[in-house]
Amino acid sequence: MILSRAKPAISVNNESSKDFGRGNLSKNSSQFDFYLQKRDYAGAITLLEYKQCTGRNDSEEQWMAFCAFHRGDYKKALNIYQDHMKNDYDIEHSLLNTACCYFYLGMYDDSKEILKKAPSSGLKIRLNFHLSHKLRDEATLMEYHQQLQDVLEDQLSLAAIHYLRAHYQEAIDIYKRLLLQNRENIALNVYVALCYYKLDYYDVSQEVLGMYLNQYPDSVIATNLKACNTFRLYNGTSAENELRTIIDQSANVGFGYDLLKHNLVVFRDGEGAMQVFPSLVDVVPEARLNLVIHHLRNNDIKEAFDLLKDLQPAVPQEYILKGVVNAALGQELNLPEHVKVAEECFHLVGSSTSECDTIHGRQCMAAAFFLAGQFEEVLVYLTSIKSYLHSDDTFNFNFAQAKTACNQFKEAEETFLLIQDSHIKNDYVYISNLARCFIMNQKPRQAWELYQRTESGPESFNLLLLIANDCYRMGEFWYAAKAFDSLDKLEPNPEFWEGKRGAIVGVFQGVVAQKFPVDILGDILQLLRSSTSNQADQIANVIRKWSKEKRLSIN
Repeated sequence: MILSRAKPAISVNNESSKDFGRGNLSKNSSQFDFYLQKRDYAGAITLLEYKQCTGRNDSEEQWMAFCAFHRGDYKKALNIYQDHMKNDYDIEHSLLNTACCYFYLGMYDDSKEILKKAPSSGLKIRLNFHLSHKLRDEATLMEYHQQLQDVLEDQLSLAAIHYLRAHYQEAIDIYKRLLLQNRENIALNVYVALCYYKLDYYDVSQEVLGMYLNQYPDSVIATNLKACNTFRLYNGTSAENELRTIIDQSANVGFGYDLLKHNLVVFRDGEGAMQVFPSLVDVVPEARLNLVIHHLRNNDIKEAFDLLKDLQPAVPQEYILKGVVNAALGQELNLPEHVKVAEECFHLVGSSTSECDTIHGRQCMAAAFFLAGQFEEVLVYLTSIKSYLHSDDTFNFNFAQAKTACNQFKEAEETFLLIQDSHIKNDYVYISNLARCFIMNQKPRQAWELYQRTESGPESFNLLLLIANDCYRMGEFWYAAKAFDSLDKLEPNPEFWEGKRGAIVGVFQGVVAQKFPVDILGDILQLLRSSTSNQADQIANVIRKWSKEKRLSIN
């Protein structure tokens, strides 16, 4: 959600900014101060560029870098600091500031390398702390963790790492403690609200966020978070309306503009995804994940897999998405190793202390058991969250499949019929499972009608085979006979004739026992006429003889 921090490295009052000087800004200093206080870095840069028309000086260049950094133009700030280092101007601060620019540009190795040359300071420790997290170096992460002190900047860095590692409650505890120490730091409410958003407490997040928005209604980050809460609580249209006050102010939005573009695509249910997401991968953290979701929705599983194959998951959402992609690819290409990876990802999330009692956590545990074929366990977890997802087609699809696997055919049929998504309803898994439910619930005619609506092909043949065998097993011999007859015509096979023969005999026995109407014998004889086996004539003669003895007329 947050592309950059409001004060990532330096502030107007810290030691770095003191050395920037204001001697050459005397005439416009009050206006410049006004821009800084209002966080209008675009206005401050414009004023500095105007001053530079009459000549440049190092002080103004430092302020230019400061404003560019805070506006999110890290490349511009980096170029200025690099020039200063070449000229040996304020070298110590330039080293630290250059390392910060590299960090925000995602150039973590470069940042770490140049940071080695910088003098010791609290900022250096904090930046190394964040670099250790980004570079997944757990040993040095703990080393720098031990060096953090009980001061505002260090505690904010610790809370940020907790947040990035999905330890949201730990982050909230730090932010609340800092707020108790100084109520004037109301920006901390934004971070608390963000943590509550991540914990799915959207209404609580909205309430906490209001404390900040009441004072700073034009805040890009806070307004965006409010829109995201609205999206979760209501819908995309309402969320988009929340952004209208800043959506057309791209010149003033600065670093948040990419974030807004990204979220608007999400609010619009993926509209324009391929025009926006690819360029934001590795810029907005969620862009890669949302692009994967877009590919999955369009059944581009290989593209989704390619985006994630080198990703080492760090938070539950990444593990979940990696599990979904591997499960889809493994099932599509029949690759057990991918299914195993998916099972491990789901189980890891579902069994974690932070996720085990959440809806997503229980869905993950159900998915892990589903892939392992332990459907009784699947039902335990899905039943526990059914009230939250009763109208979700994907949930109902999985729930109904598990019910079918556990022979709970009545409930399975009811759940299958709740599904509205045409993509799911055209899927062979849906059709074949629903056909089985119909047969087991003594509705073979509806199963046969499902087959008749299915286009010819391998899946149609498999469905016919399922209907033939299940109807035979359930004593629905007439539909079993029709199914075996169709199979025999499509692919002459002794086994199909044997199934057809047994089903026809079963129908005849049902007529004799008065379980089936006599009229069905005419249809049976028609099926026998289309058979080339000598046994077909023998069975037909027995049926005609019995009918003659009973003085029955067979059409």
